[in-house]
Amino acid sequence: MPRHVSVAGKGGTGKTTLAALLVRYLLEHGRGPVLAVDADANANLHEALGIPRPTSISDILDEIRGGGRPPAGMSREAYVEYRLSQALSESTQVDLLVMGGPEGPGCYCYPNELLRRHMTRLAGNYRYLVMDNEAGLEHLSRRVAESVDVMFITSDVSVRGVRSAARIAELARSLDMGVGAFYLILTKARGDEPEVLKPHLEEAGLQLGGVIPYDPLVEEYDLHGRPLFQLPANSPAVRAVMRMLEELAV
Repeated sequence: MPRHVSVAGKGGTGKTTLAALLVRYLLEHGRGPVLAVDADANANLHEALGIPRPTSISDILDEIRGGGRPPAGMSREAYVEYRLSQALSESTQVDLLVMGGPEGPGCYCYPNELLRRHMTRLAGNYRYLVMDNEAGLEHLSRRVAESVDVMFITSDVSVRGVRSAARIAELARSLDMGVGAFYLILTKARGDEPEVLKPHLEEAGLQLGGVIPYDPLVEEYDLHGRPLFQLPANSPAVRAVMRMLEELAV
């Protein structure tokens, strides 16, 4: 199985930026191939990576729940496997899977079990699995990944943000996901805020993994719809993430 690195955090704290730069770090250090999974209902990791958005898993499950039938001569299981294989956007050394929105009423357990099996087989083809989660982590309750080696939780530089990150860590622990290590990542720092927040980090029981400074280039790229994956190497955010991942030996 691949090494599984997850990124979680409140909306607007830069978790998708971190996920995209994490994929970039892995590829630049020869650690591909990488399977990137966008588990946020507001999926935009494909834009950050510059990869076409594939059909989402939730779209396929909705189709099957709605009575989608296999072609004549094809078993239902084979049909579901075939449709799931179409949910992968492939590119050089990184492939993308989009989970889509949360499951609605009338959960159809049969295709979800097939999804777990499919993900297990699929993940075996990669050295790393990088998952961009939504704050609630609902998608991980599907158990599409058996364990998480490292979870990065992003927070803005505020007490409320740190406390929110602590609640996300508590939720992840309650899901019994077998997380090997949690790291808090403070984002958009402009000064000595990380030093001011130290007592609150200790109170929350979170280990600070790194600090990503405010980077106007990130805003500029977002404004013009340019992939964050293509930020220049001298970008403050890129330099900070690359240094952080090197130090943490992800």
